Amino acid sequence: MRVLLVEDYEPLRKSLEQGLSEAGYALDVAADGEEGLWYALGNDYDVIVLDLMLPGVDGLSILRKLRARKKDAPVLILTARDTIHDRVTGLDCGADDYLVKPFAFEELLARVRALVRRNYNKKSSQIVVEDLRIDLNTQQVYRGDRLIQLTAREYGLLEYLAVRAGEIVSRTDIWEHLYEFNSSAASNVVDVYVGYLRKKLQSEGKPSLLHNVRGRGYLLGARP
Repeated sequence: MRVLLVEDYEPLRKSLEQGLSEAGYALDVAADGEEGLWYALGNDYDVIVLDLMLPGVDGLSILRKLRARKKDAPVLILTARDTIHDRVTGLDCGADDYLVKPFAFEELLARVRALVRRNYNKKSSQIVVEDLRIDLNTQQVYRGDRLIQLTAREYGLLEYLAVRAGEIVSRTDIWEHLYEFNSSAASNVVDVYVGYLRKKLQSEGKPSLLHNVRGRGYLLGARP
């Protein structure tokens, strides 16, 4: 999943950047409001983590401009402002969640996961596709009783296909949700990782769950 982090305080920004990257998110990072707004308007994100007190353009202005442009990515506000008025203002401007500094990284990660689920209309932290089970919290994947070991990139691909299970997902969609803005990955990297993932998901005597739909993309689930 692709996340935009907009935070000007360097120690916190670096800490969150490391933590979110290690959690498997494709991450774009902005250190001021102007850069953050440029990223947010020009790309589609699964979650935007947005500080309010930013140089250039403040967080609430970014939020208002996003919603005015019909950009509906879930937004998690980070702020030291903890009054009821501040929270209400942020939520009324279109924020989806609000986290007051200082906070534990584990809580931020849990809120990001919850916003991703909400964005794809998934109420449960588990996704089941035929006999494939994916736990979005622990990132564990089972086919039947077999635990499947995946790399962070393979898991990210599977998670994105799983939240859209039963849909044909184009290579462009996969690229835009799994790779950072300035990624140097090769143009065929999506096909390569789909190949890796298909092999790991395959179980002897069981049908394939990951299908190539010629000219359109990929589908996770029973072939229509």
